[in-house]
Amino acid sequence: MKEKVVWLRDPREIIYDEARFALLAGLRGRAEQIGQALGPGWSVHGSLARGDVKRTSDIDIVFLGDCRSYAVELGLQRAQMEWTTREVVMATPNSTPKGHIHLDENVTVTFPLLGFRPQEEAFYRFGGMLACEGLGRAGRVPGVNKKLLLIIPTEKGHSESSIVGREAETARLLGISVDTVEERVRVLGRRDRVGRTGVYMREQVPESSTFEETLKHFSDRDPAVRRAFGPRGR
Repeated sequence: MKEKVVWLRDPREIIYDEARFALLAGLRGRAEQIGQALGPGWSVHGSLARGDVKRTSDIDIVFLGDCRSYAVELGLQRAQMEWTTREVVMATPNSTPKGHIHLDENVTVTFPLLGFRPQEEAFYRFGGMLACEGLGRAGRVPGVNKKLLLIIPTEKGHSESSIVGREAETARLLGISVDTVEERVRVLGRRDRVGRTGVYMREQVPESSTFEETLKHFSDRDPAVRRAFGPRGR
């Protein structure tokens, strides 16, 4: 079910019970298990980084730096972790093409097929991002959820409040530009009004093909994909 934007002005304190802390520990344990197969350089983002998980929460693992698709796949294969689908995704015609490997419906490993731009990295920090080393220390970081609520971890749980009208304050706290915050408010606000927004390209990678071959196939046919692929392609 799509989460609706909440216009909560004053901070509200949320206290976790033992079951919720246990759920967080369990999800992070699964992420660490996957991460051991992937090697260094990955992070988790979203609720798993912020700590405000629920039973339907996803495990989202992302590489921000240079990452080869074959290395990700080889690590998973060596650990005997099978994936259900592989996809090449472009959110917009101007965004970086990404590889998605879905281990199941709630676990996704994401990596750039070209280098992420700084603004794209900031989108992950907007939602909360925690490097793999922080999981073992039970760290939690602030970030904004899909309801446009700023989640700030506390000892007993978290506090939450709307970022609408507080974009500059949110940007300073998260260490990102106010332009990034305002863009996410526009995108998530529009999704709240008109429903889920689509992506420019989402193409499944055939079993006999690679991420790079699938991206090249579409770059040969689509000028927008070619513009993204050409200048930064390797």
